[in-house]
Formats: sequence, structure tokens, C-alpha cells
Amino acid sequence: MTSQLYFFRLLNADGKTRTGLSRFMVERDFSVQLWLERRHNATVLSLYRFPNWLNRVMRFFGRLFSPAVTTDDLSGLLRDLSLMLRSGIPIIEGLRTIAAEVNFGSSSGTTAAATLLYEELEGGSTVSQAFARHSDIFPEIVCNLVDIGNESGTLDKMLMEASRHLERIRSIGRNVRQALIYPTFVFAAIIGAAAFWLYYVIPNLSELFRQLHAKMPPVTLAVIHFSDWLSKHFTLSLVIFLIIIIAPWLIFQYSRGARAWLYGVGHRLPISGVLLRTSGMAFLTEHLALLIRAGLDMTQSLKILERATKDEYYKESLGDIRGVIERGERLNVAMRITERFPPLALRMIAVGEDTGTLDEQLEYLATEYRQRLDHLIATLSEVIKPAVILLAGLLFIFIIVVLLLPVYDLIRQSMVIQH
Repeated sequence: MTSQLYFFRLLNADGKTRTGLSRFMVERDFSVQLWLERRHNATVLSLYRFPNWLNRVMRFFGRLFSPAVTTDDLSGLLRDLSLMLRSGIPIIEGLRTIAAEVNFGSSSGTTAAATLLYEELEGGSTVSQAFARHSDIFPEIVCNLVDIGNESGTLDKMLMEASRHLERIRSIGRNVRQALIYPTFVFAAIIGAAAFWLYYVIPNLSELFRQLHAKMPPVTLAVIHFSDWLSKHFTLSLVIFLIIIIAPWLIFQYSRGARAWLYGVGHRLPISGVLLRTSGMAFLTEHLALLIRAGLDMTQSLKILERATKDEYYKESLGDIRGVIERGERLNVAMRITERFPPLALRMIAVGEDTGTLDEQLEYLATEYRQRLDHLIATLSEVIKPAVILLAGLLFIFIIVVLLLPVYDLIRQSMVIQH
């Protein structure tokens, strides 16, 4: 059952009318009428349910223009809800309180997410339904933890666990992005400088060289011809450049085969392989430990983890592992069959399965791999900086040599003429 959007017009006890829009999780319009009259102490003058297609359109545009909800926003929302529930405040009152804090330091994303959940609960949804209907905002693992907490009466603990989990996952992603900031900035600066030289500096110098009949080597002629073509076909060259930038991103986003190939290549290369394996193991062990601790069975946990991971290399492995476990094997045996997981992880998982402490062993592994990732990123940052500077220097030297050779020829000619 999906939530329905209603337009209502009420007559209050003081004789004033009131109109509004609201969503309700009901099967009959009469239930909405009773709820509105009891909630607002008013008489329903008119009630209109929007068609399903219009309901979907309005939900789409509502999400399109609503504030972006970041992982930090979700983590803060779940933490605040957990604290309020632990203090004895009902969840619907807690959500209304968070939604009203937009002018008191809360981010717009947090208040927007709280408002969505509050409207769902106001409309008759359960807590689990409210989170599940906004799966584009709340990750599946969070929705599962909320469902478990709601069923077991430990919703406050599950919300806090979900908040801490999101913070740890965010730290993994943040560390990886930090390692890429410096080379991305440098490469962008190199591309910008090269474009300036190709579109402005080289065309002017090439005209000067032609007028003075300077002898130009083949490499200089090739660069000049390329620069002339770019200047004459500016729009076309810009379109080609955008296609080169955007097309790979689109292929990566929408082609699973391309993603699988790229991740497979990335795992085989020296530096990217270490980075992908370390971050991937930190992600997998973190998620799996949380799901097992929450009480989910191994098959269901692997299904959720398979949908959550973006690394197609590990996504394929998780599918194979799940198939082996469904045939009765243990987790460490299934992981060993794939030959894609390090011996340390296999040994600790085997110990956890033998002693009944699998969630603890996975948590130890998650902590270890997060620490390894931090150290790896710090090391890579120190290695990447001189490498990028060296690359920029080589490119600069190439451009200077290309332009200095004709200048040297002009100087030599002038000296010959003077003698």
C-alpha cells in the first residue's frame, strides 16, 4: 500500500476555514475524514484524493527541489532520534521537534528528512514503512536496522548503531576523496594552462614564426597544426572535450559490464589494487558485522551487502559466496573458494565462526582495515604530490622546448646576418 495525497478543507470550531495537503497511509477516504476531524477538532467540508499518476509526479518534483540530504544529515538525525527515544519522547514528537529546528542550527537536509518521516507517521505509516518509503534517502541497511529495532523494542539502540555506522562509512569515503583532491586540482590546472597555450599563446607565436620564416622542427609543426585546428573548430573541440569527460562517467554509471571490467582492472593494478582491496574490506566487514549483530541471518545479510556495495568485483564475489552458503558451507569456506579475500580475514572469520564471536571478529577486521586505509592514504598522498609535480614539470618543459627551438633558430639566423 502506498501513501495517498489528499487535499482537504476544514471548518474549525471558531468558524474559520482551513485548507491543506497531506499524505495518508489508508485504504478508505472515510478513515482520512475521521482522522482529520479528530486531529484538528474540525468538520471536513471537502476531501479530494489526487490520482495516482499525479501523486507520483508531485512526489518526484518534491524530491527534485527538496534540500539534498547528506550522510552527515542522516547520521545527525538518527542520533538525535535515538537520544529522544531514550529520554522517553515518542518518535513522532521527536521528528516534529527536529523538523522545527531549521532556525536553530540544524541543516536543511536534516530537517527535510525529519519532515518526510513525520508526514509519513502522521499519515498512518509505521516507523518501518516511513523509512522504507524513502529508500532513496535512507540506505537499505538503515531501514533494516529500524525494522529490527521496531520489532524488538530496541529502536533507540538500533538508531544509534545506524548513526555510528554511517559516520564510519562516511570516514572511509572521506579519506579516499581526500587522497584525490590534490591530483585532481593539479590536473585541472594543467588542463587549463594547456588550453590557454593552445588557444591563445601558440597561435600568436606561430604567426610570428611564419612571418620571420623560422625553421620549425616536426614536433613544433605538429603542435602548431593542432592549435590551429582547435582555434578554427572551437565549438567542435569543446564538444569533443566534454564527450571525453562525460561519456566515461555515463558509461560507468549505467553500464554494469563496464563497471565490472574497470573494477577488475583496478584490483589487478599495483597501487589502485591495494587501495580498492583495503577500502573494500573495510566496507564489507563493517556492514557484515553490523548486520549479524542486529540478528539477520547470513544469507539475508549477504543479499543486503551485495546490493549496498558499489565495487562490482566484490559484488560478484558476494553473490558467489551466498550461493555456496546456501548449499550448507560456512562463511570462511565460501570466501576461500572465491580466492579474492586475504588470509588474515579468512583466518579471523574462521575463528569467529568456531567460537560464536563472528560479529566481534568482523568488527576487529573493520577497525584494522580502516586503520590500514588511513595509513595507505597518508602514504599515497606523500607519493602522489611529487609525482604530479614531476608530470606537470615535464609537460611544461615539453611546451617550452617546442616553442624555444624556433626561437633559437631565429636567434641563430640573426647572428649569421649580423656577421
